[in-house]
Formats: sequence, C-alpha cells, structure tokens
Amino acid sequence: MSETPKSHGRKTIRPSLKPRELMTDRPALARAWTAQVITLFPEAFPGVLGLSLTGKALQDGIWQLDPVNLRDFGEGKHRNVDDTPAGGGAGMVLRPDVMGRALETARRKISGAAPIIYLSPRGRRFDQPMARRLAQAPGVTLICGRFEGLDQRVLDHYGVMEVSLGDYVLTGGELAAQAMLDATVRLLPGVLGNADSIEEESFSHGLLEHPQYTRPAEWQGHEIPPVLLSGHHGEIEKWRRQQSEEITRARRPDLWEAHERALAEAPKGKR
Repeated sequence: MSETPKSHGRKTIRPSLKPRELMTDRPALARAWTAQVITLFPEAFPGVLGLSLTGKALQDGIWQLDPVNLRDFGEGKHRNVDDTPAGGGAGMVLRPDVMGRALETARRKISGAAPIIYLSPRGRRFDQPMARRLAQAPGVTLICGRFEGLDQRVLDHYGVMEVSLGDYVLTGGELAAQAMLDATVRLLPGVLGNADSIEEESFSHGLLEHPQYTRPAEWQGHEIPPVLLSGHHGEIEKWRRQQSEEITRARRPDLWEAHERALAEAPKGKR
C-alpha cells in the first residue's frame, strides 16, 4: 500500500543522502513553514538541522529551508559585499545595496507576515516565548551578520528585528541562526512525537525543568527518588513542580522573580 502524502507535501529523499542534500532539487511547499537564511556561507546549512527530528521534519516537508547566498548579490567582478565603516574604524561593514537586493529577492518567495530577523549581539535576547511566536508565523527570514555588522539603513528601511542568543559575540550569525531554527522548528505541529514533552520542558511554564531519571533503579550508589517509582501520579507531579521551583530559584533568580510576579498578577482562579 502506498503512503498517503502529507497535506504540506513530502520530499522524496533517499536514506543515504547527506544533510546538505535534503535541500537540493526541492519543490516549494506552499503550506510548509519556511526559513530563509541570508548568509555568506550557504554551505553551512542545514548543518545540525538536517539531523534527528528537525532533519526528518525537513525531509517530510513540515518545514523548508532556503539559504540565500549573499555573495550572489555582490558588487563588481569580485562580488564585493562589504566596505569600510563610514567615519573610520576597524573592520568592514556589509553594504546596504547588496543586502537590499538579497532581501528583495528573498522576500518575493515568502509570506509578507514572516518577520525579518538580524542575528546581532545588540538585539533582544531570544527566548522560548519568541520561539513559540515564530513557530506560529508562516516562516522567518534570518540575516546572518559578518565582519563589523550590517549598515543600519537596512535595519531601518525593512523594519528588521535584531535578536541575540546571549551576551557574547560570534564570528557570524550562522550558528545563532541554526540554534534559533532548531528551537522553533521543534515546536511545529508534527515534529515532536509526544506533544506533552513541549509542555513539560524548561521555560514552558516560566520554570526550569525538573530532574529526569530512567533505569536502572540504582546506579553507582545513586537511586531514583522513591516517589517516582510510587505510581502515585499526584505525588509525582507535586514533587516535579517542587523540584522545578527549587532549581529555578537557585539557578535563575531572574526567571524566579518573573514567575512570582506573574503569579501575583494572575487571577486567583488561575494561580
């Protein structure tokens, strides 16, 4: 019996193909969540996104990945994409005309409701709520920075949102883009086999996740907490909640403060 195709379309992929080849000879899937990545290193994709659950979802057409080679839009014989900073200074800056051409071309192939994000250390910090919002959008266009950054006029003209993974600097936005896409794609319907996993993991309720255990019951002198083997689901849930609260309070005071504030502001019936 032949397999019924998924509504968003399924790519025909031989099992022996490497991750990079998950994107070759691919049809445009109108209803699939789409990630465009404007980069000087398109060969870096899909990278780890072509493995495990995100790779299977890419193969199944739940989402599609479209790397856009910025060099193709460069100036002159050598396809230059950067120039010296106005006002002087070290390094080089990505040119607005080059990035503008890349964006104009890319955005013709994606819904106008998909946000444009520039991976930048000065942006707002990426978090789980942002990943959920991106997963609910039709897709996203990511700009991977290089050198000293991108001409500010591009950000202003296109209303680009700057996003950072944390308070550190990478040599480029490609790794950050893959991390952001991994966090987002796993939230798409049909990617994870068990939807309960999303509800129970860290940050889903403003708290860090409780400790996890599995067999054997005793290892190196360490035992699984007896409550987890009791079969009493109410007590297990109570223990897990307590552990999440204690871990969050100790390791992430900022999250704990936000959690307490949210509880205080919530209606009594929803606390």
